[in-house]
Amino acid sequence: MLPDFRVRQRDDLLEISRLITEELDLQKVLARILRVATQLLASHAGLVALHDEGEGWRLAATHGLNPDFTRELEPLLSDIPAEGDPAVFAVPEVNRRLQRVTRAASMGLLNGVGLPLLARGEVVGVLFVFRSYEGAYSSEDRALLQAFASQAAIAVSNARLYTQVNRQKQFLDVVLESSADGIFLLDPRHRIVRFNRACERLLALPAAEAVGRAHDEVFEWARREPGLTLDEAEADGWPLSAQATLYVEGDLRRRSAGTVSVGVTYAPALGADGRMLSIVGSVRDITKFRQAEELKSTFISIVSHELRTPVALIKGYVGTLRREDATWEPSVVRDSLAVIEDEADHLAGLIDDLLDASRLQAGVLGLNKSEVALDSLAQRVVERFRTQSGQHTFEVRFPKTYPLLQADEQRLTQVFNNLLSNAMKYSPAGGKIRVQGSVRGEEAVVCVSDEGPGIDPQDAPHIFERFYRSASAAQRTQGAGLGLFLAKSVVEAHGGRIWVDPERDRGARICFSLPRS
Repeated sequence: MLPDFRVRQRDDLLEISRLITEELDLQKVLARILRVATQLLASHAGLVALHDEGEGWRLAATHGLNPDFTRELEPLLSDIPAEGDPAVFAVPEVNRRLQRVTRAASMGLLNGVGLPLLARGEVVGVLFVFRSYEGAYSSEDRALLQAFASQAAIAVSNARLYTQVNRQKQFLDVVLESSADGIFLLDPRHRIVRFNRACERLLALPAAEAVGRAHDEVFEWARREPGLTLDEAEADGWPLSAQATLYVEGDLRRRSAGTVSVGVTYAPALGADGRMLSIVGSVRDITKFRQAEELKSTFISIVSHELRTPVALIKGYVGTLRREDATWEPSVVRDSLAVIEDEADHLAGLIDDLLDASRLQAGVLGLNKSEVALDSLAQRVVERFRTQSGQHTFEVRFPKTYPLLQADEQRLTQVFNNLLSNAMKYSPAGGKIRVQGSVRGEEAVVCVSDEGPGIDPQDAPHIFERFYRSASAAQRTQGAGLGLFLAKSVVEAHGGRIWVDPERDRGARICFSLPRS
């Protein structure tokens, strides 16, 4: 049978061991260790001082100490150098200072002993106990105190590991939730265990509804590019290594209506034995990349078509005029040269439009502003168009008190040219083309209308986009789809706006406004 005090020592150490494994509050654990250690060692009080890497020493817990005495100890510990090995330099200094303060505070009657807290070969602190009577601590006392010091070291180490893990988790949470790309985690059975905010936004599905569900239930492909799915890849032996990633691209169905174009990358997390622990997936919205590719294809198609016609005409007329087996009348030569000149002008205009579109895309379209009479400018542009069409009639109506504007006259001429050219092009049967000006508050408004078939309401939101041409327009007329895009860009560069008037029963009506000041 063990003596009663041995049984008590065993029970107290067992209780502290249990407390260490169950309790995350370091302060509570250290307080319990101090209380038991001082009682079993017949001591008056105790303290635990911890050494924080790069921050020095601090009091972490006390038992039975007068607050005034504690305040006297704190500055003595805080200025102990943190450099070097604490076991060699700092612990002896901590003990020396505590012994000195102990003797001074009690006229030499108090004495104490301190032992280092060692965790994984590193000194993390000191456990110090005081006695209110004379007498040295025996080897048994020191052995018992070392047991409590070891328990305290384990508690400190666990607390620091928990803090470190918690900080890493918080860091990863911030990284995951702030990522612009969707990030999700799968368990080996392909169940979703993590679903960040970007995933919620892309798929229009709350994380609470996604977590716990099977991957294929959440990531449902409406259309997929050729290649293996995640299930197919795993059935085929993926992954062969931790560096083997899988990429799948296509259109995913969203919780709300519609789809979203994405590229999904799967990266495996493998254990030491090669077994799959989890899969990290990242989802990137590639809608803009798809649009850019489509835009590039549209640009190549339209420009090649628009260039081919005038180049073919110029080549044909030049080839005809150069024939050595024919003699041409001067009138035929003049007419042929006129066609060549018109087509060259058409090419030059197309090139200018493409250059302007490029400048606008780069944000370097400059404005040379001066005082402009918009009504006079409209009249001059219309007079030039009157000579180009015998089928259309033109009407220009502006109030007599129409204001002068600070604007770039050359760029606004380009706007009028594009709007009037479209009005003529899309009303091939003729009719009246009206240019009307009005003043609405602080805005000067101009509207250009024709008597053609009008603009389909489905096309109206897109007609100011670069290279956009409706299916019906592409069949009836030529064009690169840049005129209204350039007009919109010039108007907006002046601080104005441009729109399609939806109240027209017949024909198209496009209006733009510019600020009066």
